[in-house]
Amino acid sequence: MSERAEVISKAKRIVVKLGTATLMNDDGDIALSRFFGFVEQLVRLKKSGKEVLLVTSGAVGLGRKTLQNVLDPRDSQALPIKQACAAIGQGRLMSLYCDAFERLGVVAAQVLLTESDFTNRRRYLNLRTTLNKLIELGALPIINENDTVSTDELEMLKNAPDLKVNFGDNDKLSALVASKIEADLLIILTDVDGIYDADPTLPGARAKLYARLDAGGTEIDDLLRDSTETSSSLISGVKKPGRGGIKTKLSAARVAASTGCATIIACGKQIDILDRLLSQQEQYNLGTLIMPNRSLKGKARWIAFATTTRAVLVVNAGARSALVEGKKSLLPAGVIEVRGDFDRGDVVVVHDQNGVEIGRGMVNYSSDEARKISGKHSDEIALYVADHHYDALITRDNFVSFLGEKQQ
Repeated sequence: MSERAEVISKAKRIVVKLGTATLMNDDGDIALSRFFGFVEQLVRLKKSGKEVLLVTSGAVGLGRKTLQNVLDPRDSQALPIKQACAAIGQGRLMSLYCDAFERLGVVAAQVLLTESDFTNRRRYLNLRTTLNKLIELGALPIINENDTVSTDELEMLKNAPDLKVNFGDNDKLSALVASKIEADLLIILTDVDGIYDADPTLPGARAKLYARLDAGGTEIDDLLRDSTETSSSLISGVKKPGRGGIKTKLSAARVAASTGCATIIACGKQIDILDRLLSQQEQYNLGTLIMPNRSLKGKARWIAFATTTRAVLVVNAGARSALVEGKKSLLPAGVIEVRGDFDRGDVVVVHDQNGVEIGRGMVNYSSDEARKISGKHSDEIALYVADHHYDALITRDNFVSFLGEKQQ
């Protein structure tokens, strides 16, 4: 049995993500034949004994299509317009899904998520309970980002220099969901065939489709580093509506890999693509399989990927070595700069002196306290902080390194 066939055979819980370009026609309306084709394939997958969750885009586009006669084209990209389109489109989108699934004997359940559902650890833990219960009851969760409110949060914070949001597109959201429920396989369907080593649309290009990549491999590092995309395919050269390009899909695959979840990125416009991908046959011409390289558990997973961070601790070479190679705590003496504001218990990014993100950790002291004790010996903390219970800014069990051995 091939590696891909083995992954598919062993996958019990599967998250499928449908992008806007996959669901919509060029005129901005739902591609109904393709839409109902996806529903039929998802039902077949569910009835085969798999546990299925769907992350879907399309609400904003569908709402914009509904309002096309009253929208001023000059204002179509304004945040309030996007939020209004999301509110209108989400209802229409779920109506289509619910009706289609009900006709095939499956109950669909809407789950709308915002940034705080992941950043707030209590809500983050509750999410797992809700999704598991829906699956236990035989429902098929249909998940989307709540653009009506969550885009407002992101817009207000977008100019913060040290802000790193936990998700701003459904690629990352699908990976966070897959991570949270410990899915075995994430399938991201888009408008390109998968991941190429070059732009296949360029004249004379000899681009190769990757059949397989490692989530922690240097090839993904190179693809992410070389990309400057925003809302288009990294290597298709085609601009499409929506917020998720190939770069976000590669990043999402790494998030999913944090719990041992494999990812397949493939073209959703191919006929019966889900049936063909999951046929357990040798399908190397269909999409790119990205294999996980490690598995984080519980709190470490939340620290690494689920939280929005608003601050950075810059550490010296000694602290970098202690964190990454020695698996030790971050002591105040190793911190040379505190950027941004945070409270005790918040998650912050840790950079080295070259600006490389080496990991993330949950802090024991606030930003004001951290500034007072940075560069100081742990024995001196009591001189600057009245309520001191820790010798470290970040203890080793609350830090997750992003650096593999090749980067250490």
